[in-house]
Amino acid sequence: MPQPVSNRHMSSLHILLIFLRLGLTSYGGPVAHIGYFRQEFVEQRKWLDEQAYADLVALCQFLPGPASSQVGIALGLSRGGFPGALAAWLGFTLPSAIALVLFGMGLTVCSDSIGTDWLHGLKVAAVAVVAQALWGMGRSLCPDKLRATIAISAATIASLFPTSFGQVAVIVAGALIGRWLLNESTDIPSSHIQTATGRTTGGTLLAVFLFLLLALPFVAANTDDYTIKLFDSFYRAGSLVFGGGHVVLPLLQSQVVPTGWVSNDAFLAGYGAAQAVPGPLFTFAAYLGAVSSQSPSGWLGAMIALSAIFLPSFLLIAGTLPFWERLRRFRGMQRAMLGINAAVVGLLLAAFYNPVWTSAIRNSTDFCLAALAFLLLVFWKCPSWLVVMLAALLASLGIG
Repeated sequence: MPQPVSNRHMSSLHILLIFLRLGLTSYGGPVAHIGYFRQEFVEQRKWLDEQAYADLVALCQFLPGPASSQVGIALGLSRGGFPGALAAWLGFTLPSAIALVLFGMGLTVCSDSIGTDWLHGLKVAAVAVVAQALWGMGRSLCPDKLRATIAISAATIASLFPTSFGQVAVIVAGALIGRWLLNESTDIPSSHIQTATGRTTGGTLLAVFLFLLLALPFVAANTDDYTIKLFDSFYRAGSLVFGGGHVVLPLLQSQVVPTGWVSNDAFLAGYGAAQAVPGPLFTFAAYLGAVSSQSPSGWLGAMIALSAIFLPSFLLIAGTLPFWERLRRFRGMQRAMLGINAAVVGLLLAAFYNPVWTSAIRNSTDFCLAALAFLLLVFWKCPSWLVVMLAALLASLGIG
C-alpha cells in the first residue's frame, strides 16, 4: 500500500476548495460521507493511511455530534491548524446550509426542477460509494478470521439494536476482544494523525466545551434575549446527540416547535428539503434559524444556529485529538484499536444495509445502476463526483 504523504501544512484556501467540492457532491448521509472522505484523503491524496483513518472514524463514533463532519474538521485541523479546520467545515457545510436557507426563505425554484428521479440516482450512487469504502476497509482492517468475525458480529448487533447504545457497545466489545485476543504477532501498522494542539490547549478546549454546556442553559433561563436562547438550544443539540443527523431531529423539534419559534409544518417541510441536499444533515439548523418567528431570523438567525450546533464538534475534536494520539501509541491500545476498527467496519456494513441500501435499491434496475457505479469507482478508478453525476443523469433519463 502506498505510504501517505507527509503531514505538511496546507493553505486554508486549498483545504476550502477540496471540501467545497465534497460539500457539493457528497449525497447519501454520514456513512456515505465517510466513504467519500476515504476515497479522497486515503486513496487519492494519501493524507493518512487506512489505519489512521479508521482510528479517526472510531474516535468520532465515540463523540457526540455529526461524525462525518467531525472527521472533516479533524482532517482540516491536521493539515492547516485551526484555520484549516474552519476551512474544511465551511467548505463541506455551506452548500447545504445555503440551499436550506434559500428554501426556507421561499426560493424553491431549484427544488422543482431537480425531480425525484434525479435525487433517487444520487441515493443509488451513495450505495456504490459506501460499498467501495466497505470493500477497501474490509480488506485492510479485517484480514484474519478473528477480525472478520468481529465485523460481522458488530453488523449483526447493530442491525438488531439500531441505537446509539448498541453502536457504543459493539465498539467497546471490539476493543476488549482486540486487546485480549489479538496476539503479539499481529501486525500493527504505524499510523499517525497530525494534531495542531498540545495537551494543554486540548484540555482548555474540553473545559470550554463543558463550561458552555453547563453555563448556557443557566444564562438562557435568566434572560429574555432570544439570541442567547437560540444559541443555547442548538449548542446543547450539538453536544448531547450521538448517532448523527437523524437522531438530532427529535431534540431540535422539542426545542423549536413547542416554544413557537418554528411551526410543525415548517419543521417537517424543512426536514424534507434537507434530504435533497448534499452535506451533513446538521445544516438543518440553518433552516430552523432562518425561518424562526423570533428575531434574529433570516441569514443572521441561520448563522447563529449553524455556528452553535457545530461548535461542540470543534471543541471536542481539537480538545480530544492530542490525548487520543498519545493513547494510540501504547501497544495494548493499538491492539484494542485493531478490534475497534473491525467493529467500525461492521457498523458501516449495518448502515450500508439500512438506511443506504433499503432507501435506494428498489428494483433490479437500481441494482444494475449501483453495480455500474461500483465498477467505475473501484476498478476504473473514476472520481466519485463524476460517478455521482452520471448516476443522477441516468436516473433522470429513466435508467434507474
